[in-house]
This record gives sequence, structure tokens and C-alpha cells, in this order.
Amino acid sequence: MLGETHDLVHEFPDLASRIDVMRAQDPLFATLMDDYDALDAKVRQLEELGIPVADETIEDLKKERLLLKDRLYELLRA
Repeated sequence: MLGETHDLVHEFPDLASRIDVMRAQDPLFATLMDDYDALDAKVRQLEELGIPVADETIEDLKKERLLLKDRLYELLRA
């Protein structure tokens, strides 16, 4: 759906406490999460405001967001 939030707590509610701990204690995780949150906000803004951009641009941003989410998930499960 357009404008749907994809923050990590919504994506992985069972890992919410681990996300909080890692964000506070792991600088790499915190940086990746900041990047993920910024990218998610950008995608939502483009979708919600109907800003004209090429479909490929939105898809590329979503792919980048997915790669970041996968990396963050790997760190959470380590």
C-alpha cells in the first residue's frame, strides 16, 4: 500500500527490544538504521505526495530499502 510504514519495529515486532538495545549500543547498527529510516521516509513521501518520479526511481529506492532491512535483520539475528 502507498505510504505504508516499514520501520523495523513494525516489520519485526518480536525483535523490538533487541532493536532498541542494538540501536543504543552498536554504532554500525544505529547508522544503518538511520539510513533505513531516512530511505523509508523518502519512499513514503514520494508515494503520499504523488511527486512525479520515474517508476524505476521508486523501485530502486525500495530495493535499496529492502537490502538495508536484510542487513539489519542479519545483525539482529547474529
